[in-house]
Amino acid sequence: MSDERVAICPGTYDPVTNGHLDIISRAAHVFDRVVVGVVNQPVRKQQTLFTGEERRAFIDDALKANGVENADVVVFSNLLVELAREHGAGAIVKGLRAISDFEYEFEMNQLNRKLAPDIESVYIIASPNYSFLSSTGVKEMATFGGDVSDLVPAGVAGALAERLKR
Repeated sequence: MSDERVAICPGTYDPVTNGHLDIISRAAHVFDRVVVGVVNQPVRKQQTLFTGEERRAFIDDALKANGVENADVVVFSNLLVELAREHGAGAIVKGLRAISDFEYEFEMNQLNRKLAPDIESVYIIASPNYSFLSSTGVKEMATFGGDVSDLVPAGVAGALAERLKR
């Protein structure tokens, strides 16, 4: 059995934002290895703008560009706790921006603890400069021609402009 501390950072990441990358990078300082789990087909959100594989590639490129070497990115379609077990993770790391995030994450935590009481949930509070940032907001801005280049990695900004041409 390994003493390696592994965490899962799950999300839809449609698209990945600099706020997501901040949470992942900070988790990578706390844990020996971080597995970024990209939800392939989200249940609570409608169809994604980018495929699971596109989202995985965006995150992978951004983490490499930022020098985060102890993170792997995978696309998954099973229960989050099953993904954690597959990768030997003892923790699920999520970012919190506001009270509304807390309410949803509290509910998810209780369900995950029922399924896997041995896997802890760890919450990282959003940095002040990202506390307003969401993938939904970025997509809305980009849809109407807003400049999102300081909110997402460069490759994502270009892909958004291309995908959301009106």
